Amino acid sequence: MRGVAGALLLAILSVATPARPQDADQLWNWCFGDADDDLTLKGCTAVIETRRGTATNQAGAYYNRGVAHRNKGELEEALEDYTESIELNPSDADVFYNRGVVEQSLGEIDAAIADYDAAIKLKPRFPQAFNNRGVMHRLKKEYAAALKDFDEVLRLDPRHAGAYNNRCTVHAITGQLREAVADCDESLKLRVSADALASRGLANLKLGQLDAAIRDYDAALGRAPNLAEALYGRGIAKRRKGETASGDNDIAAAKAQRKDVAELYAGWGVSP
Repeated sequence: MRGVAGALLLAILSVATPARPQDADQLWNWCFGDADDDLTLKGCTAVIETRRGTATNQAGAYYNRGVAHRNKGELEEALEDYTESIELNPSDADVFYNRGVVEQSLGEIDAAIADYDAAIKLKPRFPQAFNNRGVMHRLKKEYAAALKDFDEVLRLDPRHAGAYNNRCTVHAITGQLREAVADCDESLKLRVSADALASRGLANLKLGQLDAAIRDYDAALGRAPNLAEALYGRGIAKRRKGETASGDNDIAAAKAQRKDVAELYAGWGVSP
């Protein structure tokens, strides 16, 4: 069931274009029930256009329509609906969080941080909001703030594999390499992922553990064959082992997937 206003009591207002009660109820159920995204869009649009229900119902309709837009990749439309929902009901942490997720996807880092701040203020025990805010701080190279957020995630949820991986990445970037490996090990115990394997590969690469780095990158690429960060890191490790041709092939493949991968690694203190 969608998260906002789905269980609220129905309140029917008069509308300009009358609809049969059963049709109106069906549209309501599509908006607030378990309908697919297209039916949710249709149902919530009807609820919004007819102004059916309370202001809280309307906020929920905008929110649920925003979720459907986001699921369909319609991010600008999702952003508009989340904003309308917040204007009608500025006390729902989940709406701020979800608007932050969309802003994050659109590269609007400062806006995303502001919305994660608001979500955390409303719901202080919100691990995923801390985790996402930490990622935004890492992208801004605010590493102390990022680590603080990831520490808080793990205080709230000690089995949060993503936070261990994200903290591993920050430790690897900042040269705390043993701590990085330990965090990635914990992440991988909880959930094996290409991202965590690539993060541990970065730490091992910076430690000079080239065989271990290549094993990690191989494993990451086994799960995500086009992961540019893993291709590039493996290429560097191979070149440092004297396997120049194979390393160059990996580096070229990485650049084909992500044009800025060399700059990314240079920012992490690693060059071919």
